Amino acid sequence: MGETDVTVEEVQALAQAIRQEVARAVVGQEATVDLMLVALFSGGHILLEGPPGTAKTLIAHSFARALGLDFGRIQFTPDLMPGDIIGANLFNFQTSQFTLTRGPIFTELLLADEINRTPPKTQAALLEAMQERTVTIDGESLPLSDRFMVVATQNPIEQQGVYPLPEAQLDRFLFKQTVDYPSEAEERRIIATHGARTNAMMPEDWGVNPVADAATLGAALATVGAVRLADEVVDYILALVRGTRDVADLESGASP
Repeated sequence: MGETDVTVEEVQALAQAIRQEVARAVVGQEATVDLMLVALFSGGHILLEGPPGTAKTLIAHSFARALGLDFGRIQFTPDLMPGDIIGANLFNFQTSQFTLTRGPIFTELLLADEINRTPPKTQAALLEAMQERTVTIDGESLPLSDRFMVVATQNPIEQQGVYPLPEAQLDRFLFKQTVDYPSEAEERRIIATHGARTNAMMPEDWGVNPVADAATLGAALATVGAVRLADEVVDYILALVRGTRDVADLESGASP
């Protein structure tokens, strides 16, 4: 047993601590935070879909701060190019050489804000990073962090000027979570707590502090990865996945 080994119970305690820190800034949305935790510990990504003002951006930022992860945000727009995401080799006239300029994708938790506002060519710039956690620039493969995670958001109420994600790209996300309006009691808490603020809300302003670091998170991920699946669980997963391909109400079944 190494010094960084942790038990499953300690991973559960870490997850609860993360929930509590995020709750300092975000009212409600517990189910969304739970799915983000599952995506994190499973090495996956999550797509959040909901109307404006439902704290999608704040959830992602607070989640990253609670985990001690480097946070990056890309505001997707129709004129965004792939190089604006991954970076490029730019010519330096002072040195007469090309210099690698890394794009905002070189972070640990990336918020892809309003991902459906940018054309498919730019959306596709995320595919390699999400699948292989590497980025290729001019034939050179550059590794991303082992903890790299994409939290993408999209607004479902606008049908013009948007580019819906194709099924193949949606498959890169472990979850698509619908972020709905808060309950009446939660909305009252939001008004009472945040209503007097006029500046942009930052997680640290609400006392959200890191409860993990790279070593702690790496040990937790290793513990989760070492959990053995019982045969009964494997059979249940198999039946569930294959069953989705035979249901007429589903347009397409789950991928392997």
